[in-house]
Amino acid sequence: MVKRAVLLDLDGTLIDTAPDIAAAMNATLAALDRKPLDLARVRSFIGEGIAVLVRRSLAERMEPSGVERTLSAAVAEFERHYGVTNGKFSQLYPGVAEGVREMRAHGWKLGCVTNKVSRFAEPLLERFALLESMDVVIGGDSTPAKKPHPAPVLEACRRLDVAPADCVLIGDSKHDAHAARAAGVAFLAVPYGYGRVEDLDGAIRVNTLKDAVGFFAKGV
Repeated sequence: MVKRAVLLDLDGTLIDTAPDIAAAMNATLAALDRKPLDLARVRSFIGEGIAVLVRRSLAERMEPSGVERTLSAAVAEFERHYGVTNGKFSQLYPGVAEGVREMRAHGWKLGCVTNKVSRFAEPLLERFALLESMDVVIGGDSTPAKKPHPAPVLEACRRLDVAPADCVLIGDSKHDAHAARAAGVAFLAVPYGYGRVEDLDGAIRVNTLKDAVGFFAKGV
């Protein structure tokens, strides 16, 4: 399956970032004099970038007209709060540090392909000692379109100088699966992230990134 490179999603695959995101979103709602959302609800909105997250969160507490009227200011408010909470309450998923270390030891190129904008993605990866292991980081602002569009995956392949057929993307959601398949990249799913299990039917699954190394080593 993998010959030269492994591409990794960030939120829900490498790091459980939902607590940070929920804290920033609820601070934003508080500034708008709205009630907070529970962690599980905010978690269900993660994966398609800040604007989608904020829009969906506002829709839980406002009428549609209020959402549209407030959205731009709310996005700016969220970004201000997230700049403070980014990485504060997050934690690595089990097997991530070991998996990344073993992938590097095998000589595979590594890239992070995320819908989180680069100014938040790179400091977060650095905070958890992952940035130095990445040969490339493609953020939500690195290409004109985000996942599930294939553009970010193809850009990662281009920067790594690796053909899509020689890559695999590991992620937790249908957006990762669709982006990988549209780019001609193999896909592996992890079961612990923010994506719905039913959206990943038919995907090959590995329990952790460390388990993925053993899967690759078999030459499947």
